[in-house]
Amino acid sequence: MARYALTDIHGCASTLKAMVTQQLRLRKDDELYILGDLVNKGPDSKGVIDYIIHLRKQHYQLKCLRGNHDQMLLQAARTGESALKLPQEEKEMLLTNFGIKDITHLPDRYFNFLGSLPFYLELPDYFLVHAGFDFKHDDIFRDTDAMMNIRNYKVDWSKVSNKRLLHGHTPTALHAIKKAVAHEEPQINLDAGCVYYKNAAFGNLVALDLDSYALFVQSNVDRPYLNGRK
Repeated sequence: MARYALTDIHGCASTLKAMVTQQLRLRKDDELYILGDLVNKGPDSKGVIDYIIHLRKQHYQLKCLRGNHDQMLLQAARTGESALKLPQEEKEMLLTNFGIKDITHLPDRYFNFLGSLPFYLELPDYFLVHAGFDFKHDDIFRDTDAMMNIRNYKVDWSKVSNKRLLHGHTPTALHAIKKAVAHEEPQINLDAGCVYYKNAAFGNLVALDLDSYALFVQSNVDRPYLNGRK
């Protein structure tokens, strides 16, 4: 059994499938943790969720967290387009992808899936979260907004039981991720900017083996699409 973590797919369904089938060669007794931002920006948010649901139905061990873009889509489905803070062309691509004209008509299958996502996971040796925790709080597990959105924080390791911390949220150059993994740093950002394929520093989906610290890299295969530059 192997344990893997990856993050920030952002609607790049084909890239996710390539990672799972060609890089990880995922088995049903493996565990795969996805640290949020499944949707928005990329061309096939619907396909990402469909694929995850499909794998679960096939009894693959998959757990997903809630990122700020998952929360954004969920909130827009509840309250309307004003909550969808995306460029107009990305909004149109998203609606077309789901086959709807109004974001409040997001099918229940996707609404319920997004609403079921937890904000963090604790493993015996890791904490997994989309963005991080606000360590200024006495109880860091109450601030769910921070878990999805915080940046530039200093970890108080006593508040995470001195476990390793894995997250995404902030696109990071591949060489910086490789360096952090090589040094086995206790905090690693796994967001390699998969959706931003037009930026030479980004455009990769990476997955970390939580036990061996092997890093798997899958370049974006969903290109071309309207977005792609950060």
